Amino acid sequence: MKKYGLFIDGKWLETEKNCEVFNKATGKVAATISIAEKQEVTAAVDAAEKALKAEKIAPYRRYEILMKASNLLMERQEEVATALCTEVGKPMKDAMAEVARAKQTLILSAEEAKSMTGEMVPIQGAPNCENRLAYTKRVPLGIVCAITPFNFPLNLACHKLGPALAAGNAVIYKPATTTPLSAVLLCEIFSEAGLPAGYLNLLTGSGSTLGALLTEEQRIRLYSFTGSPAVGKGLLKAAGFRRVALELGSNSANIVHKDADVQKVAELCAKYAFVNAGQVCISCQRVYVHQDIYEDFCGQAVAFTEKMIFGDPADLKTDVGPMISEKEAIRAQEWVDEAVNAGAKVLTGGTREGVWLKPTILTNTKSEMKVICQEIFAPVFSIIPYNDIEDAIAQVNDSIYGLQAGVFTNALDIAHLCVEKLEVGGVIINDGATFRMDNMPYGGVKESGIGREGPAYAIKEMTEEKLIVFNL
Repeated sequence: MKKYGLFIDGKWLETEKNCEVFNKATGKVAATISIAEKQEVTAAVDAAEKALKAEKIAPYRRYEILMKASNLLMERQEEVATALCTEVGKPMKDAMAEVARAKQTLILSAEEAKSMTGEMVPIQGAPNCENRLAYTKRVPLGIVCAITPFNFPLNLACHKLGPALAAGNAVIYKPATTTPLSAVLLCEIFSEAGLPAGYLNLLTGSGSTLGALLTEEQRIRLYSFTGSPAVGKGLLKAAGFRRVALELGSNSANIVHKDADVQKVAELCAKYAFVNAGQVCISCQRVYVHQDIYEDFCGQAVAFTEKMIFGDPADLKTDVGPMISEKEAIRAQEWVDEAVNAGAKVLTGGTREGVWLKPTILTNTKSEMKVICQEIFAPVFSIIPYNDIEDAIAQVNDSIYGLQAGVFTNALDIAHLCVEKLEVGGVIINDGATFRMDNMPYGGVKESGIGREGPAYAIKEMTEEKLIVFNL
């Protein structure tokens, strides 16, 4: 069994306390990893501060490091994918795809390192400023803390580390306690790519304990967090005047109008609902289908779902694997059972064995049910009929969340109405709410978070605009 340490100031450090990392499909211990405490947090921030003072990495050098890291990542694709399959329970084909996406995220970040720019300020248009010249430039914040979730532990880490390093910051990296193996490999890759010591420091351990220690560390200038709204709100409060970027999840909705291709859209919604066992922030959770095509849509969704291969994530044929833990699977099953007891109907699935919750489709659900109004983060989605598009939009907006929404229609007026009225960070026309490309601005409104990801947009969060004025 492998034992991993922390990565501080370019060196691997083992501590006295360790935690176990489990294979999510088998339940067996796959590795152990060191737990960081206050002295390690201080050491990591000291290392980041020292690195920033000792060596400013030129933009082109940042580009080279990130590009080399992207290539090294793909050279180790199978190894990293195997770690994802083990620690997340992610089907191997999806794990391989996540590594490929992470490569693209690093490439996008690398390109941004070369193109960061400010703007000219038309100060000569002000009275008595004829002999002045003004412009802005973007400068790094300093130390950035990246806190990542379990569901896409590699690519979401690259969405924080890539832009932070491209902008010239140093990073304190805290992965989810359950999924630190890919984080270890990522640190190895950045070190091999030539990133100077101290610019990337890995701390692992309890989220609540480390979170408190990290927010107490006043030298950290920005916290970039992906996770639950409850933790995000606590982080926002603790950060005070320091910056935060929060991606806090959703109960993503899709509207399927009567002119949509029923089979194609039903299959796509089911696929989007069950990818990574439904443990995706923009997983398809609520589908509002026009009454005229409702019965057909339900039948097509069930037929596709029952053809999906549910089982061992290490098998390349598997479509849906286990959930992250039995505790989470039990919670999701309880939400389904509550809904059924309140009148919901199970079209397929609805049963659980250990960490394995069968892909589940519900109907007859109500807005107050947890499977609708909260984020289930499990392989479960509901199909709800509507007659009037305004009513469908109102139901989508009846949520504390607002990350993304999908709209399927060929009617321009319907599409435009949804674009204007849906209260979300992104409206996806003729694709699902689950659609995401790594170069687009990604983030939400309401309790879905603050700020935007996507390297070009994250860099704006991770830099400050400095004004320069010359009196000529």
